[in-house]
Amino acid sequence: MPRSVNHVASRARRKKILNLTKGYFGARKNVWTVAKNTWEKGLTYAFRDRRNKKRNFRALWIQRINAAARLEGMSYSRLMGGLHKAGIEINRKVLADLAMNHP
Repeated sequence: MPRSVNHVASRARRKKILNLTKGYFGARKNVWTVAKNTWEKGLTYAFRDRRNKKRNFRALWIQRINAAARLEGMSYSRLMGGLHKAGIEINRKVLADLAMNHP
């Protein structure tokens, strides 16, 4: 008896990934194994960079707060220490926005 393979399902699975890799350069968009590897690697980068994005934004906020604090003759660490000591709970995102838009 011949081996039964569900060609409809396997073709659909391949087509789905080839559709996801549209716009990629060269063989990455139309050769199945290359496209699959590229797509999987892309998911890895996406996972990693969702975490890196948070680090990058925090660093940006700290730079902006530091720049605004130095215009007032104070360092970032002294400003944050003073806020903490005074019991003012305001996050860096809001502080950076205030520093940029309402100096």
